[in-house]
Amino acid sequence: MAKVKPFKGVRPPRELVEEVASRPYDVLNSEEARQEAEGNPRSLYHIIKPEIDFGPEVDEHDPRVYERAVANFHAFQDKGWLVQDPEEHYYIYAQTMDGRTQYGIVIAANVADYMEGRIKKHELTRRDKEEDRMKHVRVNNANIEPVFFAFPDNEVLEKVIKTVTAEKPEYDFVAPDGFGHHFWVISDPDIINTITEEFARIPYLYIADGHHRTAAAALVGNEKAQQNPHHRGDEEYNYFLAVAFPASHLKIIDYNRVVRDLNGLTPEEFLKRLEKDFVVEDKGTEVYHPSSLHNFSLYLGGHWYSLTARPGRYDDNDPIGVLDVTISSDLILRDILGITDLRSDKRIDFVGGIRGLKELKRRVDSGEMAVALALYPVSMKQLMDIADSGNIMPPKTTWFEPKLRSGLVIHKLDE
Repeated sequence: MAKVKPFKGVRPPRELVEEVASRPYDVLNSEEARQEAEGNPRSLYHIIKPEIDFGPEVDEHDPRVYERAVANFHAFQDKGWLVQDPEEHYYIYAQTMDGRTQYGIVIAANVADYMEGRIKKHELTRRDKEEDRMKHVRVNNANIEPVFFAFPDNEVLEKVIKTVTAEKPEYDFVAPDGFGHHFWVISDPDIINTITEEFARIPYLYIADGHHRTAAAALVGNEKAQQNPHHRGDEEYNYFLAVAFPASHLKIIDYNRVVRDLNGLTPEEFLKRLEKDFVVEDKGTEVYHPSSLHNFSLYLGGHWYSLTARPGRYDDNDPIGVLDVTISSDLILRDILGITDLRSDKRIDFVGGIRGLKELKRRVDSGEMAVALALYPVSMKQLMDIADSGNIMPPKTTWFEPKLRSGLVIHKLDE
């Protein structure tokens, strides 16, 4: 059962939140962060991407960069740009995109729940990326950025969300990317108790986005437990910062592929090879979106094509084999184009659906890429089924949007 607790959040005063809040550290590079933070000393990028305070010649993993993160975190607090709440709270964080709003509960999630598999993952993590974020958590002694969880729909927690969000939010703003962000502080002790008790009835939480941050946060908490000879289990380092959304609130968008060449085939030969496993239909020059599971959109030579996987080419009883990302990886990328390792092959690149299918067209028309493939999005049910089965999704399967804004609330490990 999920063990969660309220915490004394560290967060910006209402009038500074738009200056402090930033996109997550991993959705932009150092130069992009440098540009976004230009002229804004209060930007959280000075803490989560502190290499922006140095010249471009300084590597983001340089020890001085981590030291600067700590110095900036302390400075933000000293200057009153980040202030710790005196009492423990839960919080509600909602995001609006394209007229649709999703509501999450900000919690301190339990390290043991992750270590013992009650917080389920669906992706593999890379040790180098874990270690980078572990250093960041260690030096700051805080979870500066939240991780993104989902949980099975729950009527009691849905009612809590409706009750709390009927009041005026503490923060309410539209970020430069056009997404709305809304934030409520929960002070009512009865509601706080209800949240704790109701999560204790939920058997599993699911990582939606932020596998590396989750692993890093949990591993640092576990380290601290092992290093403390008087460890009790209720210390703040036993918990880390997460925003947990009811599964029905979330929408996974497509995560598409572009490939540099046709593996020596002509376009005609490539299309002919596809006919073995797919029904191929030429849709002309207008953008074609995949219409359902097992239907794909292909862009090649100025034309869009519909590809529908033929019956018998996939296994409906295999939670991984039935995924469109598996079907396309096996039958197109591997068998025809010779791409076997999606993580390391330089011939393939990945484009989040937030950029739209016109971005696929642009990259092929420019001559940079030879062919583009768009996939129908994975469902939250598929994600949770795979996590429940103990399987791992193939690389680059899910894309969640909007991303959680960083800097709305921070969790210290010693308070």
